[in-house]
Amino acid sequence: MIPMVDLKAQYADLREEIEQGFTAVLDSAQFILGPNVQALEEEVANYLGTAHAVSCNSGTDALHLALSALGVGPGDEVITTPFTFIATAEAIRYVGATPVFVDIDGQTFNIDLNQVEDAISPRTRAIMPVHLFGQPVDLAALMPLAELHGLMVVEDCAQSFGAAVDGRMTGTFGAAGAYSFFPSKNLGAYGDAGLVVTSDATTAQELRVLRNHGSRERYHHNVIGYNSRLDEIQAMILRAKLSRIDRYNACRRRVAQSYRERLAGVPGIALPHEDGRGRHVYHQYTLLACDRDAIMTALRSANIGCAVYYPVPLHRQPVFRDAYADVSLPMAEKISEHCLSLPIYPELDDQQIMRVAQTIRHAVDA
Repeated sequence: MIPMVDLKAQYADLREEIEQGFTAVLDSAQFILGPNVQALEEEVANYLGTAHAVSCNSGTDALHLALSALGVGPGDEVITTPFTFIATAEAIRYVGATPVFVDIDGQTFNIDLNQVEDAISPRTRAIMPVHLFGQPVDLAALMPLAELHGLMVVEDCAQSFGAAVDGRMTGTFGAAGAYSFFPSKNLGAYGDAGLVVTSDATTAQELRVLRNHGSRERYHHNVIGYNSRLDEIQAMILRAKLSRIDRYNACRRRVAQSYRERLAGVPGIALPHEDGRGRHVYHQYTLLACDRDAIMTALRSANIGCAVYYPVPLHRQPVFRDAYADVSLPMAEKISEHCLSLPIYPELDDQQIMRVAQTIRHAVDA
């Protein structure tokens, strides 16, 4: 069996350090917002090159708290992509704002910046780009556009930890960057976890208040906040993995290059595109296939994992379908019908990659 992601293989390398850390946390009896949380926040801020990092309970909370801390709320519009996980749009709705979906680029699958300006209205407050599958959005083009119109940029970095544009990490360009540490992410916890980065001290302080029941002082609550605090065990695990993240991402790029070499020239398949403007970290290796169903059937018959990210664009999800019934986003709709993600993780070896590629070639030739 070749799974989509093999967390057991990663844990084998981490076992001794994780077990020692786990024992240390239990011995300390500090489980919430303790020294590992503080250390993780400092280490992530240093790694990413930003002033402040504020951890929270999940990537969804990171997006929600970022928008709330920046004052986005009822009556506001936030421009974003329809081709992503629903958490992006959920967070916008959580604060009472309205998602405005813009179609995607057919090569990068990221939001089509050529269409963003046409979507700006007097109610637009922010733009939320998603660095999908680890491919950075063209921030060199997006940031001047946002500045021209006086809009905030909140980067959804759930899939892009370690990705960079011109040597600068995703998440550090906008007013805030939100990360998910879901177990399968490039930097993943052993449960839900998230984090927000910002260069603004006031925003960082507001984030800390919001994640802790709206409290600046214990048992004194200035606003309605949330229970969104990262626990010590997850912080300890993330610190162990953070020290290895560059190696993990380099291995992902190695796997991607190996797929590229072995799948080059296969009819009816378009391989992932790198636009050269940033460092792709390949949270997913997602290609386009004319006959996706046949390839998926072949892979599964060979006990090889595969998945479709994402089969239904957000504007066609049942929860949004009525509100966006008149919205047509043809590229997102087309890509959702042909996209297919292959197994990718740092420990995937050449023999496994070859097996995946051969299975695909045989399926196409059949």
